Amino acid sequence: MEKILIGQILNVHGIRGGLKVRHLTDDLERFSELDYVYIEDPKTKEVKRYEIQKAQGHKGFILMYLKGYENINEVEYLKNRYLYIEKSQRKELEEDTYFIQDLIGLVVESDKEGRLGVLEDVIQAGSSEVYIIRGKEYGEVMIPAAKEFIKEVDIKNGKMKVELIEGMLP
Repeated sequence: MEKILIGQILNVHGIRGGLKVRHLTDDLERFSELDYVYIEDPKTKEVKRYEIQKAQGHKGFILMYLKGYENINEVEYLKNRYLYIEKSQRKELEEDTYFIQDLIGLVVESDKEGRLGVLEDVIQAGSSEVYIIRGKEYGEVMIPAAKEFIKEVDIKNGKMKVELIEGMLP
């Protein structure tokens, strides 16, 4: 099973087995549409499926309740673990939008500067994202995920073309 990271359990919420989840997706409603998630044990790497009883947005986070877990003591051990879905559960995206997981690892090039490096991380900066590219020649380069800078994304061939402005390179 190929799994897709969608959130992290930060803490328990209340005494009735609620979980406070940091979402790693743009679509908060996505959680309320899910019937189940997978949670991996960080020590054993065992992945277990959990049925969702209820999930809703709350103060920028997701409050999630799992079926069969109705007590804080039953969910305490899940803190700091990550939530996954199956790749087949992914939603279709609008044109020119991409899953972060698909962007990580792309080779980033510019017509003027040549190869900048590899896209290694995506940072959420308010309402937009910033791509972190690392390479030998330029070190770390930060590029806003905006059409004026990102000219082409070719997931299939593992490449991204960008256009930089003065001051973007270190």
